[in-house]
Amino acid sequence: MADQERHPFLQGLSKHRGTPPTVVVIFGASGDLTARKLIPAIYNLAFDDLLPAGFHLVGYGRKTIPDAEFRSMASGAIKQFSRRELDAEVWERVAANTTYVSGGYDEKEGFDRLAAHIREIEAAIGSEAQSLFYISTPPSVFGPIIQNLGASGLGSRYLGKPHHSRVIIEKPFGRDLDSARALNAELRSVFEETQVYRIDHYLGKETVQDLLVQRFANSIFEPIWNRNYIENVQITVAEDQGVGTRAGYYEQSGCLRDMIQNHTTQLLALTAMEPPGSFDAEALRDEKVKVLKAIEPVGLGPDMDVARAQYVAGMTGGKMVPGYLQESGIAPNSNTETYAALRLSINNWRWHGVPFYLRSGKRLPRRVSEIAVQFKRPPGTIFPQKDGFDLAANTLSFQIQPDEGLSFILNAKIPGLDTRTQPVKMSFRYATTFGSNTPEAYERLVLDAMIGDGTLFIRGDEAETSWKLYTPVLDFWQSQGRSGMETYPAGSWGPAGADKLLAKHGHVWRKP
Repeated sequence: MADQERHPFLQGLSKHRGTPPTVVVIFGASGDLTARKLIPAIYNLAFDDLLPAGFHLVGYGRKTIPDAEFRSMASGAIKQFSRRELDAEVWERVAANTTYVSGGYDEKEGFDRLAAHIREIEAAIGSEAQSLFYISTPPSVFGPIIQNLGASGLGSRYLGKPHHSRVIIEKPFGRDLDSARALNAELRSVFEETQVYRIDHYLGKETVQDLLVQRFANSIFEPIWNRNYIENVQITVAEDQGVGTRAGYYEQSGCLRDMIQNHTTQLLALTAMEPPGSFDAEALRDEKVKVLKAIEPVGLGPDMDVARAQYVAGMTGGKMVPGYLQESGIAPNSNTETYAALRLSINNWRWHGVPFYLRSGKRLPRRVSEIAVQFKRPPGTIFPQKDGFDLAANTLSFQIQPDEGLSFILNAKIPGLDTRTQPVKMSFRYATTFGSNTPEAYERLVLDAMIGDGTLFIRGDEAETSWKLYTPVLDFWQSQGRSGMETYPAGSWGPAGADKLLAKHGHVWRKP
């Protein structure tokens, strides 16, 4: 495939971007994330010829699984979840170097066997290989895996060389500030910060990366990207599904931990940060941390800046669905929120006085994630509303999922002899402009981790800064029990309290 035909973010790069021979080890190899995302991501990287020569995939888990069975599981996952159909020739190249090691996460002997297995791979390829450890397990075993990677020597392999070992750790990264600090301390006891890749798959989405391009590659936006021209920013991450089979996890998490603290706050940071000095990982992450530190504490007094709610029975997708408290595995007196909305204020020169509204919830009308930047209305002296002119606020909207793209609302004259106006939308969609086979977020992130590019990953101080903002909210809710918990019908856009958050500042939620 010619370079100009490749994905724009890969243009000008070698096929495997200089990656040395690599062994990717997936902890939790029989899990749902591995099947749905990780195996298909590796297959699609192989399809695009982006895996390094000498690539090996090793699954690790408690179950005893023969190599052939693990390969069969992997090919089944590709058939079911990959954005491309299974190509026998491509898969055979990956399958030939796909193996499985069984062992406990809290047993050093299993990690010693894994270390020996990696040495056997290096002997077979006649070269040193970097190791990328992907921790795709429940958080309860993050600690034992990290400690055993250290005890077995796997965490320090080739430390000081470009191909040193690396670790990807999935969310949730802690439950609050104290647990995030403890997890960071545990990681630092085994790994250096340059070896650690805290993943948030939203950062690998095309439209999230396009936000940086729109902001910093187009001179028309930067002069107006500030409090003088922007009225408010609304970030929505909505799900149309209920808790489903994840009751055990969700009861311990809730919406704020599951979606706001990570995905939604990352979108805020990229929207609000200052231009980095370069497109370097540390320069970009420095700016994200600066803007997160500038966010004022969330108001929890009489004039609340936060709302929470649980969905109750309602119509969605044309059928009646039960409320959260009626879902299987949910405690009848649960105080876990399925919806959260916040008003945040950034105390810096650029954003002073501009509210950032964040919301996320389950059982909303449709699955959608977007960032909507709403600009101030023009003075109404020429086209006053009292004379019947329909003027909408100019709004720049980044649709992150499912229909990735960008839209801009403008006001235009309706053809005719009368002077009448109407809002119109200019937009583009990735599917129609660039083709529908857009790389999945995990493809980009796994590739970046292999080459040692941390730009789209979360730094330790960034995770702690985010938790510092939200832990007081979680503590307050815990102290209140169910007091203040609102409800909203499944299939609606949320509770009345979320609307009041905006109404008291003269704003309304945009309908994505």
